[in-house]
Amino acid sequence: MSDSKPALDPENTLYLELKQGRVVIQMLPDIAPMHVQQIKTLARKGFYDGTVFHRVIEGFMAQGGDPTGTGTGGSDLDNIRAEFSDKAKFVRGTCGMARSQSPHSANSQFFITFEPASHLNGQYTVWGQVVEGMDLVDQIKRGSGGGGTVSDPDKIEKLSVAADAA
Repeated sequence: MSDSKPALDPENTLYLELKQGRVVIQMLPDIAPMHVQQIKTLARKGFYDGTVFHRVIEGFMAQGGDPTGTGTGGSDLDNIRAEFSDKAKFVRGTCGMARSQSPHSANSQFFITFEPASHLNGQYTVWGQVVEGMDLVDQIKRGSGGGGTVSDPDKIEKLSVAADAA
């Protein structure tokens, strides 16, 4: 019995550990090299470990990666210029980079879409795709109201580059 899926490159694969289990994300350095590098750098520093999914909107996405848990924070690294592409679309399980109104303001916050979100195409940088564990992403606690603010939110237990994982 052979597995038809191509092997993932450990250097461009993330393990997102949730209380529900492990989510595997294939990063897309050919589409968003600066974003992939930023996330790998932060993951290797342990930046994401223990941060919350502060904004979670049913039928749309789960957003995390803010050390303040408010949606206003970022890392001490420089912001990244937008890397919009026609090669990757927002489908179920797509990982995109959050930003402010400025397209060149992405830093550490990211989101995972629950459903296709074509209105984001060409507006936000796609840097990865969930390839395993989307059922676990579906279990992330939802927020309330239009902004999706979550009370007592679920956490990123650990985010690591597969090449570094034991």
